[in-house]
Amino acid sequence: MYDNFGPEKIIKIYNPKLGVKAVLCIDNTALGVSKGGIRMTETVNEEEVSRLARAMTWKNALAELPFGGAKSGITIDSKKISREEKDEIVKWFSKSLKIVIPSLYVAGPDMYMAEGEMETFAKANGDIKSCTGKPKHLGGIPHELGSTGFGVHHATLTALKFMGKDVKKTTVAIEGFGNVGVFAAKFLSQDGAKIVAVSDSKGMIYNKKGIEYNKLEKIKNETGSVINYKDAQVKKGHEIIEVDADVLITAAIPDLIKSEDVDRIKFKLIVEGSNIPMSKETERLLYKKGVLVIPDIIANAGGVISSYVEYIGGTEKEMFKLVEEKITKNVKHILDLSKKEKVDTRDAAMKIAQKRVLDKCKTCRI
Repeated sequence: MYDNFGPEKIIKIYNPKLGVKAVLCIDNTALGVSKGGIRMTETVNEEEVSRLARAMTWKNALAELPFGGAKSGITIDSKKISREEKDEIVKWFSKSLKIVIPSLYVAGPDMYMAEGEMETFAKANGDIKSCTGKPKHLGGIPHELGSTGFGVHHATLTALKFMGKDVKKTTVAIEGFGNVGVFAAKFLSQDGAKIVAVSDSKGMIYNKKGIEYNKLEKIKNETGSVINYKDAQVKKGHEIIEVDADVLITAAIPDLIKSEDVDRIKFKLIVEGSNIPMSKETERLLYKKGVLVIPDIIANAGGVISSYVEYIGGTEKEMFKLVEEKITKNVKHILDLSKKEKVDTRDAAMKIAQKRVLDKCKTCRI
């Protein structure tokens, strides 16, 4: 993805001793130092990181934060290495990027990278500003507090209000029960929504009468998977997209919904809690079908808003307040613009984001 917006820098590094490859994409710094998390998976590559970095450029612009967009990835299966090996890899990656951190890039947590890894990263780099999502004792606001899921929850509430629907009469399916899905489920359950389906990497559970959040969280923590929840049908994970429910919250893998899946979709609202859960073309097909989609660059911005509050030395209370304010305002903004100009929500969001970047960027143009 090379165009007039970026990327500005792509840095590839390899450690022959550890047998590990990694890549950092700094997409655009027109609005400020680039910001984006580090993911550690066995499949992450330059193309995926570049797509995610561009998404961060738009996400930060839409949230009106003084950050540009970036993303980084370490290609290894973190489930197959020891804690000590993972720490060594994180230290190596942090030290390797000292030339651009924190002057051009500020890291953060992403897939299989949490507050412990951020502590290791910051200490190896030698600068507390090198990353966000750190533990509290390092002045951090850990993402484990649920900032992204909290934002997804407010994106859902705002969209339901726009649609004239009562959250207490709404059924919800949640794809993924990690940090984002867990908190989205928690907050929506507290609001009275009925969670009818939840999936994780092992499979999916379904109960049209509802799934009890507290019970499910306990089982997930104790057994490692939602499929051990007794009062529900167990199905294959990918079947989550075929569930008969009002709302789908995506909270795990990219490219979950393909264009060929559109005819099977029964949801009236899809909130993208995960990054790039479908292509632009798939979103357009859903728009034509009458399915409302809240794009990732709006819906899951809670994490980077939390990062900003940490970056400026704010508190947890200030973080939750700002996440609610920004997500609610931005979702309403794109929904109103989409309705007014008769375009899908992605196009509405992009119109706003591109204008904000173009106003500050001397070399960018559409």
